[in-house]
Amino acid sequence: MQRAQPAGRIVVGVDGSQGSRAALRWAVGQAELTDSSIEAVIAWTFPAAAAGFGLGPMVPEDSADFYEELAAKHLQSAITDSVEPGCEVEITPAVRRGPAAEVLLDSAGGADLLVLGSRGHGGFAAMLLGSVSQHCVRHARCPVAIIREPTA
Repeated sequence: MQRAQPAGRIVVGVDGSQGSRAALRWAVGQAELTDSSIEAVIAWTFPAAAAGFGLGPMVPEDSADFYEELAAKHLQSAITDSVEPGCEVEITPAVRRGPAAEVLLDSAGGADLLVLGSRGHGGFAAMLLGSVSQHCVRHARCPVAIIREPTA
């Protein structure tokens, strides 16, 4: 029997951190409950040195392929490590160039939910959001879930 088209869309920010992997695992569970698909998004930009800000040589624009491929590998690794084999949730990987908060907000346009991982610090710092999460919570046009990294 073929699965029906998902009813909703959940966007998950993935950066390879344990917090973002926890967010992806949580989003899969939420997608199963709500019959939604997932768009797993990783953002990339040129490193400052590569952009020629006086910290190193200019990197040709065609090196964008290198950084995009590297981001795609990190994203695929996070999906493989975080999602159980045989999972029936539709997960679409998306590699986008640009500042993380901007990319995530743009990707979450029309989504039912944006899911982000916390920074994963302990103690008091765990109650604080990182700058990307703060920006997304303030400016997203959909609900935002911040998932804490599991503690040992």
